[in-house]
Amino acid sequence: MNSIMVFRFFIGFFFSVLGLLAQQQPSVDFLTADISVQVHPESKSLSGAVTYTFKVIEGIDSVFLDAHHMNFSEVRLNRKKVGHTVSDEKIVLHHNLKKDKAYTLDLAYECTPKQTVYFIGWSDAVTGNEQVWTQGQGKYTSHWLPSFDDMTEKVQFQMTLTAPKNLRVIANGKLTGSKNASKDEKQWSYSMQEPMSSYLLAFAMGNYNSQALVSESGIPLVNYYYPADSLRVEPTYRYTTRIFDFLEKEIGVAYPWQNYKQVPVKDFLYAGMENTGTTLFSDSYVVDSIAYIDVNYVNVNAHELAHQWFGNLVTETDSENHWLHEGFATYYAYLAEKELFGNDHYYWKLYRSYRRLRQKVEEGEGESLLDAHASSLTFYEKGALALHMLREKVGDANFRKGIQVYLRTFAYKNATVSHFLDIMASRSKTDLTQFKNDWLVSTKLPGEALESSLQKGAASLRLLFEMEKRNAAPEKDSLDDVDYWNKTESVHFKRYLISEHAPTISPEIVELAFAADTIPLRQSLVMVDDISKYPKEKVVSLLQDNSYRTIENALLQLWVAYPEDRSQYLEATKNVEGLPNKNVRLLWLTLACLTDGYNGRLTKQYFDELQGYTSSIYSTETRRMAFGYLNEAFGFTDTNLLDLMQATGHHSWQFKKFARALLDVLLKDDVYKERIAGLLKTLEKNKTSYLQNKLD
Repeated sequence: MNSIMVFRFFIGFFFSVLGLLAQQQPSVDFLTADISVQVHPESKSLSGAVTYTFKVIEGIDSVFLDAHHMNFSEVRLNRKKVGHTVSDEKIVLHHNLKKDKAYTLDLAYECTPKQTVYFIGWSDAVTGNEQVWTQGQGKYTSHWLPSFDDMTEKVQFQMTLTAPKNLRVIANGKLTGSKNASKDEKQWSYSMQEPMSSYLLAFAMGNYNSQALVSESGIPLVNYYYPADSLRVEPTYRYTTRIFDFLEKEIGVAYPWQNYKQVPVKDFLYAGMENTGTTLFSDSYVVDSIAYIDVNYVNVNAHELAHQWFGNLVTETDSENHWLHEGFATYYAYLAEKELFGNDHYYWKLYRSYRRLRQKVEEGEGESLLDAHASSLTFYEKGALALHMLREKVGDANFRKGIQVYLRTFAYKNATVSHFLDIMASRSKTDLTQFKNDWLVSTKLPGEALESSLQKGAASLRLLFEMEKRNAAPEKDSLDDVDYWNKTESVHFKRYLISEHAPTISPEIVELAFAADTIPLRQSLVMVDDISKYPKEKVVSLLQDNSYRTIENALLQLWVAYPEDRSQYLEATKNVEGLPNKNVRLLWLTLACLTDGYNGRLTKQYFDELQGYTSSIYSTETRRMAFGYLNEAFGFTDTNLLDLMQATGHHSWQFKKFARALLDVLLKDDVYKERIAGLLKTLEKNKTSYLQNKLD
């Protein structure tokens, strides 16, 4: 083996061993980072520089940073060039670092991120929809900044971003200044005052206006929106200040950051992400006052804000302690909803979570909250239920005080579940061993205790359990649903009664539900398989409700049940677009094309509009629905097939999975397979590997 081969073997072995080691570098403590990043949308790349300061705890001969697929043009330690090794995942500095000494590390680099930084709208013909945004979830910031995949390395960040002058730039911290960098570019500088994990570092660039609010404690709150959405600001951000003020008081620890900003972005990977002081969220939650009834941002708003304490101020050490993030954020979001919408709302939220979890347990798929690979349902919903039960066990005062001690003890640091439970046990003088076994360790659910708590908390749930127990009894009588209906004012109970007992509910209940002025209650009437048993004129009245989901379901149900009146139903809904995903419009276009005799001269226009919604200028939700309707009713044009083929490489894994599954179905058809093979030649080669493999 020659010297070059030996060197390559050594480097490969070194990095493989390094990858097996814990990400922690206990011998060094990184303190500050001064970042400068220039974004190049035309090439979907970044060029940057960062200056870190760090202190050496114990003498070592190397230090590393996570850095994915980066080219470094400068690497200096205390302003002097330093030996280093670069792999696809890290940069390692080779230098004897002395105990108790402070160092400065300067890095200059370029990268074209394969993930984490998303360039939206730059390749289409629409002007003004261009965006760039990040999603660092857990450990991915190192795809655009040499940083730390380890959540226990907390740093105080300052960041200057250079972007096209027409874009507004938002990032963590306080805006300390902005200035022109060139004729076409502008610099924006942001500063953090406290340390944080680098996965929470974020920026967004786009065409935004903003709404400025202030919390009771004086914290600036800034809500961003697209200029065209000025009338959607209020319903989208409804209750923002109330949620903020409630959480600050309920938690009992002051909001830990300089300000709080919320930014909607297109085709976000999740509902929202709690970057420190700067939540990015899906613009599918930017709604008008009617859509608010069906889909709103309230829970996501509260959830991501709660993370500013639980996850950002105090961060888990690793994924086995993920309950400390998601369970807590879910629980406090539920408490915020309780403050806004009442006790009954809160307990029915818990009950629905309980039902979903109970089903998973009954199917043999229950999970421990300490399982690093548990599902979101477990971390979020079981986690919230566990906190609800812990509060009941230790008492309200002890719980709140324990939370405060926990947050203050580990502020700007990392914690484990054991740390939290030790504090709770100490403050309440309660042995929590059984609680931990029942709720955190076990894959089961303490159903009896939880059901007791739910019944104690809400009279409507006591009524529910009484009703279900009676229905389950072998000698049960026929359900006296009117009697149960009249025993409560709970909309949640009444919706449950209709949806769960739809086949057997009495005509009196149907009449009462249609007569109600509560939109969600009326909506539940068309969430059934067959509406023909309901009075026709009553169902038709639902087309006028201020609910896009009600209109969508009523239109489809009426169109199927009463073919002779299809044109009438289409006329009544022809100007309704619906939710941000255009749910009503897409259904309407499909039904209009399928309805004999309805505006026949416009059928091609309707179809052209429908098939146009598969384009990448629309949201993934809209595109998915358009693909679905076309597949079921009409088939695909070449343009649709190209849109689908390109979607198989989309950054949203949910949409990519959908597109690939649909493509797999189409490839089983010889005609489609031949068409797809022909179209494949028109795509860029770097975007065809997946498709080519499917055809081979």
